[in-house]
Amino acid sequence: MKNYYLSPKRLEELKEEIIELKTVRRLEVSERLARAKEYGDLSENAEYQEAREQQEVVEGRIDELDEIIKNASIIKKSGSQEFVDLGCEVEVEVNSNTRKFSIVGSNEAKPEEGMISNESPLGRAIMGKKVGDTISVKAPIGDITYRVIRIG
Repeated sequence: MKNYYLSPKRLEELKEEIIELKTVRRLEVSERLARAKEYGDLSENAEYQEAREQQEVVEGRIDELDEIIKNASIIKKSGSQEFVDLGCEVEVEVNSNTRKFSIVGSNEAKPEEGMISNESPLGRAIMGKKVGDTISVKAPIGDITYRVIRIG
């Protein structure tokens, strides 16, 4: 059983999504299936096949969300911390530039927004580090060295 690390906000978003899928989307797909069945021969009915595929997508996502919500571990943000951990913000120096990252679970990682997963190469390397520590991360362009300058 996998643990899914989520912020309280992300958990609420997933709960809202599953409610939408179970109420609105299931009903829409059910109605499409009923209409498609009225067209007759189901073996050659493209509308029916498409509706069945959509039903599989919806049900698959519901199953996925049920699993995530059931096994969610809430990330608690704390203020100043001594070591990098889930939920904290980290300021690092890399190539004479300063970058800020939030350490999140893989389910809500958005690297382009500075939200990196604890399971990513950088996330794994930086977990447990403290201010002043340096780490090296292998990247396609070569090793990149980061120095932790602030944890919050």
